[in-house]
Amino acid sequence: MELAHYSDYAVRLVNTEEPTRNKDTLTSVEAVRELFGPSVQAARRATDADVTRFRSVRARLRAVFTAADEGDHTQAVDLLNSLLLEFPVSPQISGHELLDDEGLPRWHMHLAEHPSNATTGYAAIAAMGLAFHLTEFGADRLGLCQAAPCRNAYLDTSTNRSRRYCSDRCATRANVAAYRARKRLETERSPDTGRTADTNQSARERSEP
Repeated sequence: MELAHYSDYAVRLVNTEEPTRNKDTLTSVEAVRELFGPSVQAARRATDADVTRFRSVRARLRAVFTAADEGDHTQAVDLLNSLLLEFPVSPQISGHELLDDEGLPRWHMHLAEHPSNATTGYAAIAAMGLAFHLTEFGADRLGLCQAAPCRNAYLDTSTNRSRRYCSDRCATRANVAAYRARKRLETERSPDTGRTADTNQSARERSEP
């Protein structure tokens, strides 16, 4: 569904923080405005007060991803529904800015928000976009990166629902770590039995009188 692309708003906001690394880039009004991307008019509404409000919404969105990642899809939906109730939007047909080859409008659905501040506008679009993505593709398509210590949010768009990492970089790092772990295990194996040195030591101790 076309409206599912608004779910990127949720991912961008959640990933401004890396809790396990104690990193947070959402520290200024400029950082808030950057989240809006090309939506310049909406970004202009942001003030210093939105920094704290955005952080609050971020925590709630991360909770949605966490619940989905842990397989608690009902909890993920309940958390997302609470955001939808608090931050409503109005779907509208748009297309005047997009013309086809014949100069006719390319009509499409657009989420129109009527916010009292930048946070409510952003939260409304992020929550609705995530809701469309979840209902279209499934709650198991919402995940958190498995490459420790990264826990960035991602949306799984793979054909076989196999995504586990937020980026190619994290996938590569996890694969390298797994490879090195296998090599360490191979190095520790005893050359005469194929068992690890610790296993052989335990066996010798049991055989001693």
